[in-house]
Amino acid sequence: MIGGGLAGLSSAVALAEAGLRVRLLEKRPHLGGRATSYTLPDGSEVDNCQHVTLGCCTNLADFYTRVGAGDKIRFYDRLYFVDANGQRSTIEAAPLPPPLHMAPSFMLFGALTLADKRAIANAMLAIATTGGHPPGIEGISMLNWLHRMKQTADAIERFWRVVLVSALDEELSRTDARYGIEVFWKAFLGNKTGYRVGIPTVPLAELYEGSRDGIIRRGGEVEFRRGVREIRVRDNRFQAAVLDDLSELTADACIAAVPHDVLLGLLPQQFSEPDGPLEGLRHIKTSPITGVHLWYDRQVMSEPFLTLLDHTTQWVFNKTLLYRSAETHRHAERPSEKSAAQPDSEGQYLQLVISASYDLVPRSRQEIIDMCRRELADILPGTREAQLRKATVIKEVNATFSPEPGVDRWRPGQQSGIENLYLAGDWTRTGWPATMEGAVRSGYLAAEALLASSGQPHKFLRPDLPFEGLSKFWANRSDNAVR
Repeated sequence: MIGGGLAGLSSAVALAEAGLRVRLLEKRPHLGGRATSYTLPDGSEVDNCQHVTLGCCTNLADFYTRVGAGDKIRFYDRLYFVDANGQRSTIEAAPLPPPLHMAPSFMLFGALTLADKRAIANAMLAIATTGGHPPGIEGISMLNWLHRMKQTADAIERFWRVVLVSALDEELSRTDARYGIEVFWKAFLGNKTGYRVGIPTVPLAELYEGSRDGIIRRGGEVEFRRGVREIRVRDNRFQAAVLDDLSELTADACIAAVPHDVLLGLLPQQFSEPDGPLEGLRHIKTSPITGVHLWYDRQVMSEPFLTLLDHTTQWVFNKTLLYRSAETHRHAERPSEKSAAQPDSEGQYLQLVISASYDLVPRSRQEIIDMCRRELADILPGTREAQLRKATVIKEVNATFSPEPGVDRWRPGQQSGIENLYLAGDWTRTGWPATMEGAVRSGYLAAEALLASSGQPHKFLRPDLPFEGLSKFWANRSDNAVR
């Protein structure tokens, strides 16, 4: 197993549970890949970027349960929004059958006019009544589809863009309409719990401790700082992994769970040349995410998180509040242990997230911090007088693959085209975009493919949430029409 991110961990845990002896190689000193945390020189532990899950992410939930991290995710039934004037709005489910469950709070959403809401409702109805498959969306961008649906400018900027850029890490003009529509169908329309936001109550690296323990307990190995230089192939069959120290490791089979651009550098060139089995990987682009961490000397925010409208910053997470319940439990068990996530309990630690942050990539750390502080002053008045004790910026320039229109034709399946070499990663063909759910799905699918080829078929992939209410009727009608 090459790579200790979510794709590699999920496939490794699944295979270990199926009785295979797993050896996982990770070049970094920690697990989690692009969804992890690490410790700063002063002892503060920071996530490289705040990652969240949704109620519709059934396989990610299954993985967390397998590794004993399910109780480290806290779910919220209410979503908090704030505009440039500081006006708050919320969205939450009412006791109505889908897709009507979101309608009451949506109608009270203060940041949208009646014309905006009417346009959005028409588009939502088009998604729901077609079972998530409105006609004519093949190969077009989400922005083009929204224009086709006659969305107002504010509806696009203050609703569709706010949700989708965060969910898909790409601008609407560069996002395949199918992905954007699926987000709303599965998260907001199909099931009344699909929209619920789950946020880790611990630094991300703590979520994976059970993964390592589970692999080792079943006779496997997890090795850190073990970078792979080359995947050696002979007669179109996986032969060995060549490590950075030039030693070779052989195995009956290998799952490569590394970013797609990294994989291109590990394999012989002919596999990614024109007409090669992995030629499509050269066409997959990436998009960036920027995380900004701010520590204030006092409390400046009461909500657990806020989604920002009319700003470059998209999310603000109240890490002090999010960690509080976990820290209370931890200190009850180990009262002498100091919190690495929040060293000073009198202050407040906020994490800001900006997805598809192309404009921020060339900007300096100080420029980004100054911009974020100005934006926070609009929505959190307490930050105007508070002292900023420290700050850091983390740029993930190649955070996710870009879900461009038509990108699915370039995404390979878990079968690599090389015997006994399997692929895992959110960039593989999972039916989902670049999310933690997509990464876990890829890991489960790779484990299934490996076991099937060895005559030990096993099912790990979990089904989506069941459709409910009218959405169930429309989903069934859509499925019957396809058949």
